[in-house]
Amino acid sequence: MSKVTVLNDKLEKAGELDLPSKYAEVNPHNLYLYVKSYLASLRANTAHTKGRSDVSGGGKKPWRQKGRGGARAGSTRTNVWVGGAVAFGPTNERNYFQKVNKKQKRLALERALADKAAKGALFATDSLTIESGKTKDANAVIKKLGVKDALIVKDLLDEKTLLAYRNLANCYVVDVTEVNAYLVSVFNAVIVEKSALESITKEG
Repeated sequence: MSKVTVLNDKLEKAGELDLPSKYAEVNPHNLYLYVKSYLASLRANTAHTKGRSDVSGGGKKPWRQKGRGGARAGSTRTNVWVGGAVAFGPTNERNYFQKVNKKQKRLALERALADKAAKGALFATDSLTIESGKTKDANAVIKKLGVKDALIVKDLLDEKTLLAYRNLANCYVVDVTEVNAYLVSVFNAVIVEKSALESITKEG
């Protein structure tokens, strides 16, 4: 069974919590499909080339069909001419959306949490609020745990805590309603408030 490391106010290990056993039994393919869909949705889709109908010019046949000894040509704007169109190039009309069902999103999150817990990288504590709003205090939390980077999950995200964490390149703070399988997977550690963890597990 996957274990969540419980931290006290000093961010020292004070015990363990059990994640629901069904989390570890979720097929990891659900997590793969969700992450694939999430990354696809981030694509800018700005690559665009012009086809034959988009390039200006080329309306007149450049030379007669026969008699001059050269290859026949009907337009100066085909893809084999300099200044011509691009054959089979990318267009910004492409849709990268990949549908993932609501139930599958939930399964992906459960699997991601189970994977983090199995690695001993899922931590729970009573509060993650940085009342001072200072980045150095937020950085001390990461250093205390000795993790490379971390996802901070709060039950209710306040302005002071957001200010403290937002300048740190190695961590990201979210409200419990924003947490998803991709964010849980991409960070080396996840630090979550107990109340937020209860909300997440209760939904399942």
